[in-house]
Amino acid sequence: MTHKAYYHLPGLFEFYDLYVAFLPIFHEHREYFYDWCEIGSVYGAPADCIWGGGRAGFGEHSPNEVLALMKEYNISSRLTFSNSLLREEHLSDKKCNDLCRLFSQSPTPQNGVIICSDLLLSYLKENYPDLYFVSSTTKVLTDFSQLVSELDRDDFSYVVPDFRLNKAFDKLSTLTPQQKNKVEFLCNECCYIGCTDRKNCYENVSRKNLGENCPDHVCKAPNAAEGYRFSKAMESPAFIGIEDIKNTYLPMGFSDFKIEGRSLGSALILEFLLYYMTRPEHQLKVREQIYLDSMLDLF
Repeated sequence: MTHKAYYHLPGLFEFYDLYVAFLPIFHEHREYFYDWCEIGSVYGAPADCIWGGGRAGFGEHSPNEVLALMKEYNISSRLTFSNSLLREEHLSDKKCNDLCRLFSQSPTPQNGVIICSDLLLSYLKENYPDLYFVSSTTKVLTDFSQLVSELDRDDFSYVVPDFRLNKAFDKLSTLTPQQKNKVEFLCNECCYIGCTDRKNCYENVSRKNLGENCPDHVCKAPNAAEGYRFSKAMESPAFIGIEDIKNTYLPMGFSDFKIEGRSLGSALILEFLLYYMTRPEHQLKVREQIYLDSMLDLF
């Protein structure tokens, strides 16, 4: 294998306690884990961030402790500020600015922000130039030409396309090495691949994060009432599993893979960590060490 896969994991604030338990195992028992993968970043947002998007943040942990944990293990932190409906008056929000200021003061590893709004991008570039920027999947870039245009923007270090482009191999193979280095595939999306309402769903979350009084988005996809199930995600034609990563994406020159799950529980995030990163013969050891951590509430 010519290069490694870098996973971008969910729950920077939301699953802090899980990472406190998991990261020492990953660091001290590297033999438990595949040697072809690393942790590229952990992403998320605290509760009540008006710049937030994608999912409503619920993390309550101290930003200073979160940043210290990631620095200890040399992992990049990404603030998920992908609200698509921001207006000029929202840019002065103290909580979000304080977070950007704090995370921009860490030179190594460099930290980033996941963004949907070009208004916010311009503001952050001017005020926090030490951060890097990720184009959010909430832009719903389903047309390949849109993806190419986004990859060619110098503003972004990474671009997360809509999951429905995951298997467009005939087109993905035409990308240059520089473009491939910026693609970050969303691996485990559970949403219906035929959904035509994804952008409205994300906008509903943006409105709620802005504090607007609006009804919940009602998903009309088949079996939507079941909620997220990893087993259902695995059945999606857009699912990217470990064999796909090893045998297709890495040989094609792609290295970055995003795992979704900020709105899920710690127990399910652990299953993602076991499936995507942990050798099968060591999964029980890792699971037991996590489950036996008396400080961690997995459910």
